Amino acid sequence: MKKYIMIAAVLLSGMMFAQNTKPKLEAVGKLVKATYFHDNGKVQQEGFYKNGKLQGEWTSYDTNGVKTAIATYDKGQKTGKWFFWNDTVLSEVDYSNNQIASVKNWKHDALVIAE
Repeated sequence: MKKYIMIAAVLLSGMMFAQNTKPKLEAVGKLVKATYFHDNGKVQQEGFYKNGKLQGEWTSYDTNGVKTAIATYDKGQKTGKWFFWNDTVLSEVDYSNNQIASVKNWKHDALVIAE
């Protein structure tokens, strides 16, 4: 399963650079917010650049606008906890030194929501 998570993380990272359309860019303080869109006009990914490198939290959505991933970058390097959602599994991938340090998976029916 770790192999599949690694592939998903690489694909997510690569998707940001393989866009057919140009992102909407806007200045936010010292950062540049980039928003990429699906062909249907819904947001595909959004996040920030600083000095031309990925910075902070990036969020990805499917064509229906449902959140599929949250990733964190520091000066273009993968860092911290990344989360990937699908219909049945929530995967948490922990990055250290720009490499996968650990992977945890939770099945949808095992998740508990506290209010």
